[in-house]
Amino acid sequence: MNNTAIGVAINIENVSHHFSLEGSDLAVLENIHLQVKAGEFVALLGPSGCGKSTLLRLLAGLEQPASGSLTEEGQTITSPHPSRVVVFQDPTLYPWRTVYDNVGLGLQISGENKQTASASINAMLERVGLKTFARAWPHQLSGGMAQRAALARALINHPRLLILDEPLGKLDSLTRLRMQQEIVDLWQEKNFTTLMVTHDVEEALIMANRVVIFSPRPARILDIIEVSQAYPRRRDDPELIALRSQVLALLGTESVAA
Repeated sequence: MNNTAIGVAINIENVSHHFSLEGSDLAVLENIHLQVKAGEFVALLGPSGCGKSTLLRLLAGLEQPASGSLTEEGQTITSPHPSRVVVFQDPTLYPWRTVYDNVGLGLQISGENKQTASASINAMLERVGLKTFARAWPHQLSGGMAQRAALARALINHPRLLILDEPLGKLDSLTRLRMQQEIVDLWQEKNFTTLMVTHDVEEALIMANRVVIFSPRPARILDIIEVSQAYPRRRDDPELIALRSQVLALLGTESVAA
């Protein structure tokens, strides 16, 4: 398996979307334009229910937009693909597979050599702090541990596009800080493109190159904040603190201050 995966460029062009609700249309996204460079880390921030997660589902190919287009390296996204790996807010581990086997599922499907796969799985479990739970079953894990296993399962497959839908929301504060850094480290090491939904303003500023601010539903892009500070970033950096105030002002009373 290629361990030097290169991220893909994403283009979201004039995308609008709606759902049918009790016989009427509920607008969720409105004329979204966004270009993401290959290898970039983009965080999406906005009020709960504004449509951020819907946009991620469209990017994953799980749904098609009502209008507009989403492309990956110039090719229209029409269905899921192994190069696009999604981590949802809930872990979705297979209950009949151990933690080790859940994490190694993608390697097994791709036919990875067993010895090579074992080394990769153990290294990833070590990285997310689950090495001693390799033979545990999902029902034996806490919510935070299960989410770390789901992250490990995604990251071990060397995605070209990593799609994260509030993946750290259920972790305790110390584990969350550690996993923020681990994801950034792996992103820098592997150079995959990352799009992440989060409600944590500080998390977005610590991890992302750019932070996209959405309006209440139907989501429109209010602003895009460039974050140019070098990694690893310091939470007490005056420039990050100033950016945090700027983001919170854009979000207004709809924001959830972290």
